[in-house]
Amino acid sequence: MDNQIKSDQLPTAAAGEVEPFTIDDFLGGALRLRQPRDGYRISMDTVLLAASVQAKPGETVLEGGVGSGGAALCLAHRLPGVKVYGIDMQDHMLAYARQNILENNLSEQVTVEHGSIKDLSCPEATYDHVMINPPYLAAGKAIRPPAETKGLAHMDSTANLKDWIKFCIYQVKNRGTVTIIYRADRMDEVIAHLYRRVGELKIMPLWPRLGSPAKRVIIQGRKGIHGASKLLPGLALHGEQDRYTEEAEAILRKGKSLQL
Repeated sequence: MDNQIKSDQLPTAAAGEVEPFTIDDFLGGALRLRQPRDGYRISMDTVLLAASVQAKPGETVLEGGVGSGGAALCLAHRLPGVKVYGIDMQDHMLAYARQNILENNLSEQVTVEHGSIKDLSCPEATYDHVMINPPYLAAGKAIRPPAETKGLAHMDSTANLKDWIKFCIYQVKNRGTVTIIYRADRMDEVIAHLYRRVGELKIMPLWPRLGSPAKRVIIQGRKGIHGASKLLPGLALHGEQDRYTEEAEAILRKGKSLQL
């Protein structure tokens, strides 16, 4: 581990500063991940996205906007033998991701590098699966979060939703899957951008609790396939109390897959 980054040297976007960070448990402690204390942080959405991708040993998965590596590492932990790649524009977030890869002994499975989802100069149709958790807010539609990493993660800046989906379609192999977690009130935009390019869509609502409107949806489809879309039964995340439901607990704490 000669290339290991010391915990007190993780950079911020401002050169020469040290960013306060936390070390947090995921998947019931199976993973321990460093992340900025005040910037973009790994969320429930991150874990649910990773749980939705069903890859086979020997297949490849690409994540656009990998951040500190949460989704990539959750997926790699659940699916030994699958190669996971991630790109991100923020070098200091990639520093977290590389540290997390090393400390969780997943260097053989997970690789991250600097890259933009708008750069389509690389070879087309390279990966078996592509997954994204794109910014939820359209530029100009809300107040941008003050932390730079959170602002880039939550609001369109250099790329919009159409750019993110174009990236997925470009990168995934024919018949491969595209998996997106996004706001339920903008799922019509996602479906419109996938139309005629990605089909057999499976749409899973994620309800905060039974009886509440879904705030998030997972949309998964296959490139070059024109089958009918399916609205799935969905997943309730919390019960009557604030505790996770049994189904959500199995995914978020025990690392089970989310079958679409």
